[in-house]
Amino acid sequence: MRKNTNSNISEYEMMTETPVQRLILRLSVPTVISMLITNIYNLVDTAFVGRLGTSASGAVGVVFGFMAIIQACGFLFGQGSGNLISRKLGQKDYDAANVIASTGFFVSLFFGFVIAVVCRLELHPIVMVLGSTDTIAPYAETYIRYILIATPFMAAGFTLNNILRYESKATLGTIGLMTGALLNIIGDPIFMFGFKMGIAGAGLSTCISQIISFLVLLGMFLRKKTTSRLSIRYISLKPSLMADIVTTGLPSLLRQGLNSVATILLNSFASVYGDAAVAAMSIVSRIIFFVIAFGIGIGQGFQPVCGFNYGAKKFGRVRSAYKVTIFMSETVLVIAAIIVLALSGRLIGIFRDDPEVIVIGIRALRIQGVALLAVPFCMSTEMMLQCTGRKVGASLLSSMRSGLFFIPILIILANLRGLYGIEESQAWAFVLSFVSALPFAVHFLRKMKVDEGS
Repeated sequence: MRKNTNSNISEYEMMTETPVQRLILRLSVPTVISMLITNIYNLVDTAFVGRLGTSASGAVGVVFGFMAIIQACGFLFGQGSGNLISRKLGQKDYDAANVIASTGFFVSLFFGFVIAVVCRLELHPIVMVLGSTDTIAPYAETYIRYILIATPFMAAGFTLNNILRYESKATLGTIGLMTGALLNIIGDPIFMFGFKMGIAGAGLSTCISQIISFLVLLGMFLRKKTTSRLSIRYISLKPSLMADIVTTGLPSLLRQGLNSVATILLNSFASVYGDAAVAAMSIVSRIIFFVIAFGIGIGQGFQPVCGFNYGAKKFGRVRSAYKVTIFMSETVLVIAAIIVLALSGRLIGIFRDDPEVIVIGIRALRIQGVALLAVPFCMSTEMMLQCTGRKVGASLLSSMRSGLFFIPILIILANLRGLYGIEESQAWAFVLSFVSALPFAVHFLRKMKVDEGS
């Protein structure tokens, strides 16, 4: 049994005694940076591929839907195990943290391998289901072949990064993500244009960079820079532990998985209006996700604070951290939304200079930019419920924001208003999710006050 070291004790004091505003800011800076770096890579990748033509640009959006599935797998085990780890660390149970971390990591690696094998056997049907048109499919198939090679490492890498965040060591995760993203940005022009590989070069660059990013993240654990340890001997496949990890990570799986389904449906509905519509909605999705990354990064700084202090039964700090997170996220997204509204045409034009793509993209980007202001409250509430073990509530909110609202709205508006309806669907989903989060937040905050007084 591992004894409480000085570093573990000082970490406990930091997480339970540092003023929450300063603590969230400290923990959110590296997570915001890592989110931005990842999204900058996505945007740069989109811009480089856009030089190959509208169909190639649409292929990036199609494969992005598949990469969201990989991310969902990594987040299921990463957020599931990470949440449990943060609470165990709050209780000073370090041996349990080792078991949870090792189990989450190795199971994630295994499932990533399964996804890669299954999808490789049915490559063409997969890209068509993801929303390809006949002209986009050849580009998407070429790109996704390389992504499949890296799939196990990508899934496990997302898991490791999440565990690091919940240990309050987000800076270490940022180093791993930054390494991969920078290598990808450098590799894109070299492979695509230097070696004249075209979209295959973009896929190869992504594959190599993701594997290296995984190795850097794994090295943090092997070099014992983390609180929890990874080892095959720590793996536990007890049904109770597996169920706890999966159900705790379920909101993240729903959020990421439904995002993937939403992206696939969006591509499918947009494909009726041609490659330009697919490319435009793909570009808009990338830009909006880049903006939301600021809020998600701040929320990810809040998660270890919430889980750790809830485990330590410091409920007042949980409430304070929740309010601070909403305020900080809302402030940042208001500024970002203003920039998006003012520069929408130029932003779309950076990625594809096709006039039809720009016209479609401007309207969709402006509508979604305004609706972004509804996201911070819903997102913070969802994260608070997940980090405190309210699995059903967190799962419901994740389902609403990412699918239960968006998917039917998309189907209805696409049939009623055509392309305009497709452009408007995400904005309506944001607004309805805000309204649905209100009763969840009120009920939980009242319940926590009762628990605090008992």
